[in-house]
Amino acid sequence: MPKPEPEKLSAEEARIEALRVVAEDHFPYLATLDADQPRLRPVSPVRTEGFTVYVANLRSYGKTLEIEANPKVELCYLDKGHDQVRITAVAEVLKKRETLESIWNENPLLRQYLGSVDNPELIVYKMVPNRVRFMREWALEYHEVAI
Repeated sequence: MPKPEPEKLSAEEARIEALRVVAEDHFPYLATLDADQPRLRPVSPVRTEGFTVYVANLRSYGKTLEIEANPKVELCYLDKGHDQVRITAVAEVLKKRETLESIWNENPLLRQYLGSVDNPELIVYKMVPNRVRFMREWALEYHEVAI
């Protein structure tokens, strides 16, 4: 049986497909490092702008210490057809008040659980991408995507 040939995609096609997968997967996986132990968990982004992803967090969560010690993270998105997008990024604590308030106003769950945008437990991470890759299911070959 011949090995399947990976689909050839132009840079623009890869970008369009990557953005589609990101839009379709509402619970990507976030990888962090806990000392020398990788940690992986699903997250629910509170905002996505292209490949920049915002994730709300509580100061008491384990990933807070992990990101504080090493802000290099990776998000993995997977659609129903098993196409995937991997976003390698650096997590920054969102400090821009206007953006924080906008995210707060758009997310009723944040308001329900935390009560106030000034709740000291609230942290929103802005995950700034430095590499984005797209792969079709079983293609075994990533397409580098322009950020």
